Amino acid sequence: MSNSVKRAADILDSLAAEPKTVMALAEEFGIHRSTMFRELQTLQEVGFARRRADGTYAPGFRLGVLGTAAMERLDLSEAAHSAVRRLHRAVGNTVHVAALVDDEIVYVDKVEDPGRVRLYSRVGSPVRPQCSALGKAVLAGLAPSRRDAVLAGVQWTAYTERTMTTRAQLDAELEAVEHRGWACDDGEFEEVVNCIAVPITIAAGVVGAVSITALRVVRDLHGLQAGIPALQQTAAQIARELG
Repeated sequence: MSNSVKRAADILDSLAAEPKTVMALAEEFGIHRSTMFRELQTLQEVGFARRRADGTYAPGFRLGVLGTAAMERLDLSEAAHSAVRRLHRAVGNTVHVAALVDDEIVYVDKVEDPGRVRLYSRVGSPVRPQCSALGKAVLAGLAPSRRDAVLAGVQWTAYTERTMTTRAQLDAELEAVEHRGWACDDGEFEEVVNCIAVPITIAAGVVGAVSITALRVVRDLHGLQAGIPALQQTAAQIARELG
């Protein structure tokens, strides 16, 4: 991937999190204000970014249209829709669905209670495979070469004291995940959040995963594990929908 394409993608990811000014983006990416302004002008010309009345920039409407079209082609999102909403009603915690798309794991559905603290995850965004329950649930079911491809661009950042920062640590964890059939994130990306996930597997292999996520003060990892049977049932229902 060229540096300019990667930077454009990173800028759009940043704008998706919240609208920002040219100066704020220039400081975030460590480039001159005039260079960032040109980047934004280009993105604006093709409809991927738009300038708001207050001078900040946000994702453009064309990007939204393309994102919707891409999501509509992810059969997993459609197949999971009803099942994950039943699961959410049963467990009351945030439910995520992720799909393996080429060599990337992507959030394709999310159900959470409007009145609760919103989590960082966004539908259409990539999953951090090394420090998320969803990512580990998918990785554990992949052949070594495919696993290598998914992990090729991972930066082994220590987000918290619990984050695994080496491939050897992760491989040992994935062996345990494969054996027990479910994965967890015990405060590995955000200390206050934990999560459990199970893979969605069809005849051709693992295609994604479904998870339950909660703030640790609301429901700790031990409490979340009580939802594993419901998670497994949901994953099986989604797999049947996929045929």
